[in-house]
Parts: sequence; structure tokens; C-alpha cells
Amino acid sequence: MSPLVVALWLLNVTLDTVGQLAFKAAAGDPRAGDGLARWKYMASRPWIWIGVLSYVAEFLVWIAFLSLVDLSEGVLLGSINIVVIMIAGRILFKEKLTPLRVTGMLLVTAGVAIVGLAGGG
Repeated sequence: MSPLVVALWLLNVTLDTVGQLAFKAAAGDPRAGDGLARWKYMASRPWIWIGVLSYVAEFLVWIAFLSLVDLSEGVLLGSINIVVIMIAGRILFKEKLTPLRVTGMLLVTAGVAIVGLAGGG
């Protein structure tokens, strides 16, 4: 993989992780209430907008990334986002990582490593 592909991949992972964490922070705020009031409250807080902006930027980075790699390679490499988001969720939101989830993370990581080592060949 070229340095540009690696940079776009890492930027995509970062933006996706930031977006997911921002959405979780917005959705998990206990002060939000219920129903329409919940949506109004979330729209008045920065987290949801950070998430939206992260997703817009991620979309642009993803398009640039896909212009340089095969779709099958890109999608498999992009799946590492799941692992990063799960680890970040554990650190920031104290979410549980059960043995089954950890096993899934290890399998995803192994798959991404295999695809990365293959290098598009």
C-alpha cells in the first residue's frame, strides 16, 4: 500500500471513530428526555453536530480511498473501524467487552492484517 492509501485509511478510521463516539455521547445523555424533546435537546448540543461533520468528512475521505484501492480490499480494511470503535467505547463509555466480542475483534483484526499483507495482489 502506498503512503497515501495508508494515510487515507487511517484518516477514515479516525473520522468514523470520532463520529460514532460523538453520536453515542449525544444519544446517551440522560438529560435528553424522551420523544421530540430528546431530538431537540440533541440538536442543541455539539456532539451530534460533531458526529455529522465527522461523517461528511469521512464520506469524502472514503471516496478518495476507494479511488485508490479495490472495493473488496477497501471494505475489508475499513472493517477495522469496528475494533477501534469497540475499544474506544470501552475506554470512554465503560462498555463491556465480553469474551465473544473480544474474539470477534481478534478475528476482524486478523482479517484486516491478512488483507493488508496481501497488499491488493
